[in-house]
Amino acid sequence: MAEKEYQYQLVTFQLGEEVYGIDIMDVKEIVRVQDIRPIPNAPSYVEGIINLRGEIIPIINLHKRFHIKKPAIDEEEELLSGFIIIDIDGMKLGVVIDKVLRVITIEDEQIQEPPQMLSGIGAEYIQGVVSTEERYLIILDIRRLFNPRELQKISELKQ
Repeated sequence: MAEKEYQYQLVTFQLGEEVYGIDIMDVKEIVRVQDIRPIPNAPSYVEGIINLRGEIIPIINLHKRFHIKKPAIDEEEELLSGFIIIDIDGMKLGVVIDKVLRVITIEDEQIQEPPQMLSGIGAEYIQGVVSTEERYLIILDIRRLFNPRELQKISELKQ
């Protein structure tokens, strides 16, 4: 009997010069840039909060979290920027992205182990890397982006 191959659907986006992907099952929606209300004494990577249809959502800036330089973008690219709303164990967070790209399907065997250091992002946040025709796609493990203590602190910011 042949071994069953697994496929993943990933929402891909650009952050700085790199392309990242996260499992589509963790993505609730993608929204355009909105006014973010800053929160005093929040961790440096927390931009603030937004009100999305009556729900308060903390906004995380991965540029600051990963020390990635924000690229200069033109008006057309700015239309593709915004927030990806993700769900980590029932807690919704918004992640700032430079440009949403597309949803892709990849096979399990395409995923390679991440190198120890990749553009300043620790390998502990990376599920794997896929080599595409144009460049590498870095698959983020959103459950490892924040430790439980950080999630608790972010959750308290919503109050």
